[in-house]
Amino acid sequence: MQLVDSHCHINFDPLADDLAGVLRRAHSNHVDYMLCVSVCLEDYPQIAELAVSHDRIFSSVGVHPNYQDCREPSTEELIDLAENENVVAVGETGLDYFRSEGDLTWQRERFKRHVEAAKSVSKPLIIHTREARQDTMDILESFGADSCGGVMHCFSEDWETAKRALDIGFYISFSGIVTFKNAEPLREVARKAPMDRILVETDAPYLAPVPFRGKTNEPSFVVHTAECVAGLKEVSLEELAEQTTENFFRLFTGAKRLSCDSQH
Repeated sequence: MQLVDSHCHINFDPLADDLAGVLRRAHSNHVDYMLCVSVCLEDYPQIAELAVSHDRIFSSVGVHPNYQDCREPSTEELIDLAENENVVAVGETGLDYFRSEGDLTWQRERFKRHVEAAKSVSKPLIIHTREARQDTMDILESFGADSCGGVMHCFSEDWETAKRALDIGFYISFSGIVTFKNAEPLREVARKAPMDRILVETDAPYLAPVPFRGKTNEPSFVVHTAECVAGLKEVSLEELAEQTTENFFRLFTGAKRLSCDSQH
């Protein structure tokens, strides 16, 4: 069995201080690959170094919608960085009206630049959306994001939003939230989403799944999210793991599966 943590931040504390342990525990739980996701350009060199040093860690480049006190990316800079062979996606990007207030035109403009960059380099988008489902989907649809595709990361919206994303070729990624007691609407999305279009993730160090809710999350815990989703889909954990791993490498075509693993 093999799992992929399709979205984590192992460059963040406290995971970065125990990277060897994080990777060892992940491997012991069959989590052999992970995508370390960028949230600001200042931290991108750390992520790039992880991807260079570890052939089972992949990187993205982008600026999170809530990050204001950071370098604002131009489309050209995003394109230049995203052309690196170790970068498999653009993001995370999107809209977040929960943690940001006032005139959020700047957020929408930043999001559009990420979409343009992803289209230019033909790499998928990693989308963060919170209390902004309508505007997020409107921008993805109207700016042609179907041509590069992507994933709705840490999905916590309704089925209607999931359906719109699926209709433009996007994948739906489930985090530890799906294991929470109050997440029945999200579990319904997990039941309905096609098996060949779902991923699992941790968003570590945040959102640890049950039974570790409230603790520091890490890639090894993605097995608990996978078990929950497998139960909702009425399939075995092994089947869910195989399918989500296959889905990951189909979406992130720049992520290279080692030949010894691809034969499994």
